[in-house]
Amino acid sequence: MQVTGCRPAGKQVTGFNKHHIAMNNFNVKLFVVSFLFVLAGLGCNVSADEEETVSHYQLNEPDKFIMPESLLEISGITFYKGKSDTVYAIQDEQGRLFKIGWGVKKQVNGKFGKQGDYEDVAIVNETVIILKSNGTLFSFPLADAVYEEIDSVNEWKGLLPPGEYEGMCGDDETGSLYVVCKNCESDNSKNAVSGFILYASDTIYRSGTFQINVDEIKTFTGKVKRGFRPSAIAKNPLTGEWFIISAVNKLLVVTDNNWKVKEASSLNGNIFNQPEGLAFDKDGNLYISNEGDDFSQGNILKFVRSK
Repeated sequence: MQVTGCRPAGKQVTGFNKHHIAMNNFNVKLFVVSFLFVLAGLGCNVSADEEETVSHYQLNEPDKFIMPESLLEISGITFYKGKSDTVYAIQDEQGRLFKIGWGVKKQVNGKFGKQGDYEDVAIVNETVIILKSNGTLFSFPLADAVYEEIDSVNEWKGLLPPGEYEGMCGDDETGSLYVVCKNCESDNSKNAVSGFILYASDTIYRSGTFQINVDEIKTFTGKVKRGFRPSAIAKNPLTGEWFIISAVNKLLVVTDNNWKVKEASSLNGNIFNQPEGLAFDKDGNLYISNEGDDFSQGNILKFVRSK
């Protein structure tokens, strides 16, 4: 018996049905793609939050101290025995040591040298020590920092191998200085970065070396573009951890006291214009100084240690 009005299964589908099926497939694909984008967006947000946190510090919540014009190009900071009421700072053009009270824009300074590329400052054994980018060190008694012209300066050449240096940290308890290479001839900054330990008292001499393994940084951040190029280093007085910052890489790295990398975090360029200085106060609060430019002022950012 012949049945009319029905089409056997597997036979030709009309143009309308083809279009309807195609549209359904398209909608399914569109939904899947949209869902993946949503997941990707959520992943990015989580990643961004993680990048703004390192150890006990929320890197997106600073207390900002704007520098006076004289410290537009602030390049290094330190405290005396961890006392944060006075910041000792240098900038990378003038041979002057600046003293400035936290939150007070008025500063005083003393001239210790000619114009040059000065990168970091430390205070060890009542002695101020300043690092020049070529590895030359300058030292003078902290007591003489009150003078406008400091004439008790010693210059130390040849203690560090040829290279470019920006980061130095003083350990007042041991009398040691730690200097890290930014760009040294003996290094391949894509693999490892060298550092040097010096002892500072009446004289300064080299007493050891250390290395930071860049591959260990890559496990946290992926590829380290142009190699790791540190611009500042400081030791957390509460944990003994080393914090190393790179303005070139916009990166903050944390190692244990044996220089094994524990954490690494990207830095937000909207907050960290050009991070060149790094210090801790005695309570473990973190301070990062940023050079200014034609569009922004120099500053010091304070990050309170969370419990």
